[in-house]
Amino acid sequence: MSLPIVAIIGRPNVGKSALVNRLAGVQDAIVHDQPGVTRDRTYREAFWQDRDFLVVDTGGLVFDDDTEFLPYIREQAAIALQEAKAAIFVVDGQVGITAADEAIATWLRQQSVPVLLAVNKCESPDQGLAQAAEFWSLGLGEPMPLSSIHGNGTGDLLDQLIEHLPPSDELTEDEEIRVAIVGRPNVGKSSLLNAFVGESRAIVSPVSGTTRDTIDMVVERNDKRYRLIDTAGIRKKKNVEYGPEFFGINRAFKAIRRADLVLLVVDAVDGVTEQDQKLAGRIEEEGRACVVVVNKWDAVEKDSLTIYDYERHLNDRFYFLDWAEKIFVSALTGQRVPKILDWVDNAAEQYNRRVSTSVINEVLEEVLRWHTPPTTRQGRQGRIYYGTQVKSKPPTIALFVNDPKLFNENYRRYVERQFRENLGFTGTPIRLLWRGKKMRDLERGSANRATKV
Repeated sequence: MSLPIVAIIGRPNVGKSALVNRLAGVQDAIVHDQPGVTRDRTYREAFWQDRDFLVVDTGGLVFDDDTEFLPYIREQAAIALQEAKAAIFVVDGQVGITAADEAIATWLRQQSVPVLLAVNKCESPDQGLAQAAEFWSLGLGEPMPLSSIHGNGTGDLLDQLIEHLPPSDELTEDEEIRVAIVGRPNVGKSSLLNAFVGESRAIVSPVSGTTRDTIDMVVERNDKRYRLIDTAGIRKKKNVEYGPEFFGINRAFKAIRRADLVLLVVDAVDGVTEQDQKLAGRIEEEGRACVVVVNKWDAVEKDSLTIYDYERHLNDRFYFLDWAEKIFVSALTGQRVPKILDWVDNAAEQYNRRVSTSVINEVLEEVLRWHTPPTTRQGRQGRIYYGTQVKSKPPTIALFVNDPKLFNENYRRYVERQFRENLGFTGTPIRLLWRGKKMRDLERGSANRATKV
């Protein structure tokens, strides 16, 4: 769904992220009592009455300081305004007007987007109007007192906001593929995102840890929509202090959980590290489709055997992701970056794929013909009666057997391997559910199926 965008603008530490959480009805954006926690622009879905929209949180604006990330934050806020149907300028009612507020107000008056003035931290309804009155001098219309923490006043703000937004029934519904971009710090995740989008969508810096929150961006190509989710670099737990980075890493793990597919970005120069393996394990554990993206391939000295040696390295270290496609790219030069979305399309198709019960049982016939289930010392042998796919995302196949305990890990891996060789499922994990059933239940089920036929 192509939703209208509302940009949240303000100086650091006025409660922009808290307001985003309130409007979106979630505790999702990072909120921490430290200026500069939000650096990139992050998107959250929200609705009010008959309007659906995206709320965009931006970093705290400072115009009189060019140190560290502040110029990048200003750039991100400007891009957010270009996308937006309306903007909400957040100020602090307890502190009052500051020079930074006045500078932002001057800048906003030069923009074409309509601006609503939200005076935050007005926890007392009685004092709120008095606190807000001071902000009339900013020349941006009526200042509206509210409290992002307690919620009072936000309804009045939303009532005015939706006057600038189209009704939801005017929006078109499109399916989109949710793609999380994950990896260790400084492997080039944000550079990849920018290469996809063709603009400075996320802050790119040689300083590791620049991205602290998850960042959503929608890209369209060949009539398909992709929601790209950039995430904070994930470091070892012992190296992470409680605070913004801690929350950012939690958001990254949640991004994996809400994605259909994950781009696992690896630094070609560093190779696969222990932390990369743990990330790969999390992707497999969550049952998400995956493409392994080896970035900075331009920085590797090569000969005719380099790529084959590197593929062996990947297969050895990511042996539990042997079903994932691997692609070697350079976000810096753009080498093979457009092809990543081709692999995403293929993996997403397999992730959503369904196979008929008759085809699954044809494969099982081949499985049993080539390798019968093992027999225990007591003479008990495993028997597979039939199989059926019970769900997709990822493809999940239930195998009905006499006793799941009779099938060891080697045989289970053999069965999975045969399904992949015969049915594909490249780029996605598959799940096999080994279900024991009493014979009479199976016979009754078989009779019922025969009757239906």
